[in-house]
Amino acid sequence: MVSWGVDNELVEEDLVNKSSLLLSLNPVHKKVPVLVHGGKPISESKIILEYIDETWKQRPLLPEDPLERAHARFWAAFIDDKICSSAVDGSSQESICYEGEDQAKAIESTMEALELLEQELGGKKYFGGDKEIGYVDMVAGWIAYWLQFVEEVGGFKAMDAAKYPCLDAWIQNFVQIPSVAQNLPSPDELRNIFCAMRMAMQTK
Repeated sequence: MVSWGVDNELVEEDLVNKSSLLLSLNPVHKKVPVLVHGGKPISESKIILEYIDETWKQRPLLPEDPLERAHARFWAAFIDDKICSSAVDGSSQESICYEGEDQAKAIESTMEALELLEQELGGKKYFGGDKEIGYVDMVAGWIAYWLQFVEEVGGFKAMDAAKYPCLDAWIQNFVQIPSVAQNLPSPDELRNIFCAMRMAMQTK
């Protein structure tokens, strides 16, 4: 397949029953994604994106200006630290696993972060401007599709189209991009993944 102008082969991974291949390629964090280039593995989403940006120059992901690059990295880190951690990947997995006060606090934190993203977008089509998606859009991409299934499985609601109209418009634009739309997993697949993750974490 071709993604972002780069020939590549996709190898899908069972996120609950991790393969020996994944564990050998990413023995530290033991999770996806992992990019293998020239026989060498590169792990962690943001690091992979920056590696792609530095290796394949034909379609930059990050701005050329150092200040703008720093700005993009700031918002990418913010999305991982404040939204992904609260909604999905926090230390106690509050939103997807539990109810009550712990979940309420995680939801509140997620919504506060979404409000800041709403302000950052400020009516732009994409985080980097109106032309095409870039680094921050890709880091935020899971919000556009995956978050709704995290909410469904966790029994909570954080993303409100009326409350965050700029973010909602960004979502609609993002998921209609052909290279994105063609590679989205099915709703049933994501429901099964998050249900399995919820069950696995609750039995720990």
